[in-house]
Amino acid sequence: MNVGDKAPEILGINEKGEEIRLSAYRGHKIVLYFYPKDNTSGCTAEACSLRDNYAELRKAGYEVIGVSVDDAKSHLKFIDKYQLPFPLIADTDKKLVEAFGVWGEKKMYGRSYMGTFRTTFLINEEGVIERIIPPKEIKTKEHASQILNQ
Repeated sequence: MNVGDKAPEILGINEKGEEIRLSAYRGHKIVLYFYPKDNTSGCTAEACSLRDNYAELRKAGYEVIGVSVDDAKSHLKFIDKYQLPFPLIADTDKKLVEAFGVWGEKKMYGRSYMGTFRTTFLINEEGVIERIIPPKEIKTKEHASQILNQ
């Protein structure tokens, strides 16, 4: 997915087993953020930045939706532990990460593995991608300000 592309109508299934559709957010901007794994330091810092600035994000017209390949049970624990006020899509079949081009080979400590590249897509009220914040630009502890001070 690139700037100017329309996001898919069906985004996925959230932690409660509910289908998340783009049309349910019509009239709102969306922060669709992809992250590697629940309960890891960087992903927790990013989620908490969005949680702590959630009121300001909503005031700016944004709804926040997180996505990782973790399952719903993992998402429920993550949401509960950090009191996250937004849904998390359990993309266990990797359809969304692949559609958005954020799934691929990663390297850490000399080993290669497949994983999610931390990436945020800002989607406008009509469902069109307006801005992409790529992995190298995301500052997990300041992610909300990166979105608000664009």
